[in-house]
Amino acid sequence: MADTRERPVAVFDLDNTLADTAHRQHFLTERPRNWDAFFAAAPADPPLAEGVALAREQARVCDVVYLTGRPERCRRDTVDWLAAHGLPDGPLHMRRDADRRPARFTKLAILRRLAGTREVRVLVDDDELVCDDAERAGFTVVRARWAERSAALEDAQEREGRT
Repeated sequence: MADTRERPVAVFDLDNTLADTAHRQHFLTERPRNWDAFFAAAPADPPLAEGVALAREQARVCDVVYLTGRPERCRRDTVDWLAAHGLPDGPLHMRRDADRRPARFTKLAILRRLAGTREVRVLVDDDELVCDDAERAGFTVVRARWAERSAALEDAQEREGRT
């Protein structure tokens, strides 16, 4: 049961929600996909103004939590990127390095765990399947549609469990 004495949480995805991954999408169209280069290029992601503004706005009334399909090995780069772009402090939930389940499964499990102790006010994510499953589970969702869609990234999220 969620503790109503604490501030609620606003949960934000990273890739194509807060961070623009367009400059590194080409690594996902190569065969085989070049995952090392894709993640190595993440520190150069420009911020997405709409997502950053929403995170800052939500931080006025909620604690911000970051929930990404990026692997744990990217933690230092991700934490540094969040700080460099002035995003609110908050815990960062990442995929275990060897976890290849689709993002919709990994993220929903973490959302449910968070909801067991805190009110989850909103999830902000660009992955339509994650959003669909979260809504079906009763979560309020904002669909981050401010970045250009990437079929390669969508395939990676669902079929390869990589981000």
